[in-house]
Amino acid sequence: MPELCRFLGISIYMYFNDHDPPHFHVKYNEYRASLSISDLNVIDGLLPHRVLMLVIEWAFEHRNELMKNWLSIKENGSFQKIKPLE
Repeated sequence: MPELCRFLGISIYMYFNDHDPPHFHVKYNEYRASLSISDLNVIDGLLPHRVLMLVIEWAFEHRNELMKNWLSIKENGSFQKIKPLE
């Protein structure tokens, strides 16, 4: 389970051999959610509204990197860390 980024207590990660559609996972304290890379909608889970807005802001800035990581993890298990929200 590669952690791609961590900021403000929020962890962003992807699983190896995960199912489509392309998505990423978020952990924040006891909260968990999965978000679609294409439209940044929550697929599963729940996050506090403030945290969700921060994650969406971050993901919007790094959508291309998220998709590259999704493809790379699927192809050969490699990934690149992504800069945190500034």
